[in-house]
Amino acid sequence: MTTGSLKAHFLRKDIQKRALIIALIVGTLLNCINQGPDIADGAAPNWFKMMLTFMVPYCVSIYSAISTARQKQ
Repeated sequence: MTTGSLKAHFLRKDIQKRALIIALIVGTLLNCINQGPDIADGAAPNWFKMMLTFMVPYCVSIYSAISTARQKQ
């Protein structure tokens, strides 16, 4: 697969939308598990960790979708 076609898959709206939805759902659940007790106790959230917690499922979803699209070609 060429770099151009990899970029084309990455920029597909359906892949981006699905990855964003997955990141919002999984990221929220993971943030509640990881930082929920601290936030409930009144501590400020760790914003860096919070953003990373959303980025991981987003990147995994993008990678999975592109890998699947590559195998179908």
